[in-house]
Amino acid sequence: MGLIQALRGTRDILPDEVGYWQQVEAIAQQILNRAAYREIRPPIFERTELFERGIGEATDVVGKEMYTFNDRATPPRSVTLRPEGTAGVVRAYIQNSLYAAGGVQRLWYTGPMFRYENPQAGRQRQFHQLGVEVIGSRDPRADAEVIAIAIDILNTLGLVNLKLDLNSVGSTEDRQQYRQALVDYLTPYKDELDEDSQDRLTRNPLRILDSKDKRTQEIAQDAPSILDYLSSESQSHFDQVKQLLQDNGISYQLNPRLVRGLDYYTHTAFEIISDDLGAQATVCGGGRYDGLVHELGGNKTPAVGWAIGLERLVILLQQLQASPTLALDFYLVSRGEVAQAQGLKLAQQLRQAGLAVELDLSGSAFGKQFKRADRSGAVACLVIGDAEAQSNTVNLKWLASGEQETMTQADLLDKTDQLKGQIEQLR
Repeated sequence: MGLIQALRGTRDILPDEVGYWQQVEAIAQQILNRAAYREIRPPIFERTELFERGIGEATDVVGKEMYTFNDRATPPRSVTLRPEGTAGVVRAYIQNSLYAAGGVQRLWYTGPMFRYENPQAGRQRQFHQLGVEVIGSRDPRADAEVIAIAIDILNTLGLVNLKLDLNSVGSTEDRQQYRQALVDYLTPYKDELDEDSQDRLTRNPLRILDSKDKRTQEIAQDAPSILDYLSSESQSHFDQVKQLLQDNGISYQLNPRLVRGLDYYTHTAFEIISDDLGAQATVCGGGRYDGLVHELGGNKTPAVGWAIGLERLVILLQQLQASPTLALDFYLVSRGEVAQAQGLKLAQQLRQAGLAVELDLSGSAFGKQFKRADRSGAVACLVIGDAEAQSNTVNLKWLASGEQETMTQADLLDKTDQLKGQIEQLR
């Protein structure tokens, strides 16, 4: 029988890479906890209608990229693997009456998303996002806060060469006026636009501004700017966001062509871009979506959020640093039936005391086990052979210096706090 391989557009995240992912998740959780964001874990699949209504049927995500199927219910229901996180979080917010407590809900999530796209480095058909949603605040400070937190996470991870692109797509009414102006401008160039943009001209003309086709980009260069179509209220909101960013030392560049790919965005839209990623440069993207809660059946509720693409983020971290390694305290070698049983028991006792211990399970000769101990990265090696097993002792060898000492296993367990201090000094 042939070898079964992972599907195209999916990939295994192997142990040597997982350290980067754990580093991202740990730092993000720490920063988000400090800012009073609470984690939420919605399902990976939802009713297809959620994304059709929430994201917009005219978007590429809904029209071309979703993994949709009928389940086994009677009658069958159309179900979709989530292509993004916001719609599911908003559905959970409404269904579970998270608004009942009053005030603002600060939520964050992480997990896999699914889109049938052409796989590239940093963009897979199963990909992962870390996202935040602030639901219940119209205040420009919410926009500035989520941007500041995203930058805080990325800076703490050590990322450099980042820039913030900022725009406002205004209110629904602003966009309707701009939409007509854009269609009026682009229609004479219809035959020169790429095929996708010709189709978008009537369905979703703002997405033409995102086209990667060279000729379409040239045409769009002189298109009207959405910033010229903002109402006084929208302009005031945008001005306050810009001032708050400046007050917090966050530099940005205006990008009137930035519209984001989902229909639910209103007012602030932004992307954090890395110059080190080539064509797939966006690390974090988001904005305000004041109409989505109402569109999905809730009360009119303002909201703002973002998502970080973790695959792209990990690529950047791999360029900056070696893979974070397991901080191993002890490598325990043993040989002989009684010694091996004692070794397992001692390893568990040390782990319960807060020490990281790898137990050699090979049963091979001591020489081979010692070689593995040297390669393990552990600070010290613990040895139990037949003699140690009979006397309930253990030999402790500090791997860097080669110094050794023998003590009872009970004494070793009594000295765990002292050992932690010694290990910390030797790292």
